Amino acid sequence: MGGFFGAVSKRDCIADVFFGTDYHSHLGTRRGGMASYKEGEGLQRAIHNINNSPFRTKFEHIFDEMQGTAAIGCISDSDPQPLLIRSRLGTYAICMVGIINNSEELLEKCFNEYGEHFDAISGGGINSVELCAALINQKDNFRDGIRFAQELISGTASIVILKDDGKIIAARDRLGRLPVIIGKDADGHCLTFESFACLKLGYEIVKELGPGEIVELSAESVETLSEPGDKMRICAFLWSYYGYPTSNYEGVNVETMRYKNGRIMADHDAEEGKARDIDYVSGVPDSGTPHAIGYANESRVPFARPFIKYTPTWPRSFMPPNQVERDKVAKMKQIPVHELIQGKKLLFVDDSIVRGTQLKETVEFLYENGAKEVHMRSACPPIMFGCKYLNFSRSTSDMELIARRVIMELEGEEGFKHIEEYSDGSTERGKKLRKAISDKFNFASLEFQSLEGIVSSIGIDECKLCTYCWNGRE
Repeated sequence: MGGFFGAVSKRDCIADVFFGTDYHSHLGTRRGGMASYKEGEGLQRAIHNINNSPFRTKFEHIFDEMQGTAAIGCISDSDPQPLLIRSRLGTYAICMVGIINNSEELLEKCFNEYGEHFDAISGGGINSVELCAALINQKDNFRDGIRFAQELISGTASIVILKDDGKIIAARDRLGRLPVIIGKDADGHCLTFESFACLKLGYEIVKELGPGEIVELSAESVETLSEPGDKMRICAFLWSYYGYPTSNYEGVNVETMRYKNGRIMADHDAEEGKARDIDYVSGVPDSGTPHAIGYANESRVPFARPFIKYTPTWPRSFMPPNQVERDKVAKMKQIPVHELIQGKKLLFVDDSIVRGTQLKETVEFLYENGAKEVHMRSACPPIMFGCKYLNFSRSTSDMELIARRVIMELEGEEGFKHIEEYSDGSTERGKKLRKAISDKFNFASLEFQSLEGIVSSIGIDECKLCTYCWNGRE
């Protein structure tokens, strides 16, 4: 994933972009970058690796190095950015959040039709942001270039461009899988992925871009360059996991959605007579916690935290980048509260179950500390497909997904013809999936939120939501 923040103002706005970008640190842990424009000096840029140190620490000296009345910043889980590009459209800085699945095809097109060349990175690959810029540069203006690039890219591309005249262009991806929000204060405008970032910096929200909409920001105005499209597929997983609790997307708050989601799961368990006599309802920290609060409030079972994550020295769950080390750090973070575990029947709610590796160790940890039963609830349906639009799951193959692996064990490839049945807990296949995962991980019981339940908790028409990771629908 990744996120961005930008501002253009009558005053120096480096502080706004520094703090605004830092507010997106939960969206990525690999690289951070900033670019600025100052009249008389042009464009400046800085990029740092943030694998082992947060954005704020790596950029704490930016105020001594960079000034300007316009700036953009980016948290990236992939390629270094923003890039500085010099082309017939002028010199500009560019950020892109999303994924390009057909990069090799587009590279051949650039080589054969446009005569482009690119800086190679390790393994012979290229920076996807540079490829996006090369496509934009084929047209005579930024609007046409962005539309051209987005039409050719298979995947998702939300784009932010800081021009050499001190204006910013913001483009939401073609199907609106990610949000782009515009704010305004007395001196200018900002753009942000997370709505709370601009509010905390004193901006008021004036516009949420529609799918494929392109705008140009100056201190004085927001000019629409391309009208929004009619078709939207915003990522439903933003509410379930990735989005920050205080943010709103399409008018729906993340935290309140998660409470409602938990209530729906509790009602379903009550109707089915499942998970009775539970001592405590708990969330797998941190993103499972609000779903668990909703469940506890509805079920009237006390909410508790049987273990606490130790975060002063390990604040981010995806650090370090190596999976083995991540699992070790995740285990080291877990500090038990023995009085809330010993002899207790516990029901945990997690935001999702992707591979299940860390969850298995969490359950073992709870039993080692005296838990009598550990029931598990997933706040979203079984993940059956690796995301090809935002790449949130980090899976290189669908077979890394625990639901897929279990289906293969139960039925072989024939089972993949019955994904919908396996997702539905009321069917025989659905029951077998849940029983097999429970046996594998030693859960006393396991249930997943239904697709209908998560759509209801968001409150947006399903046709406007991307649910590909759950049902494979484009």
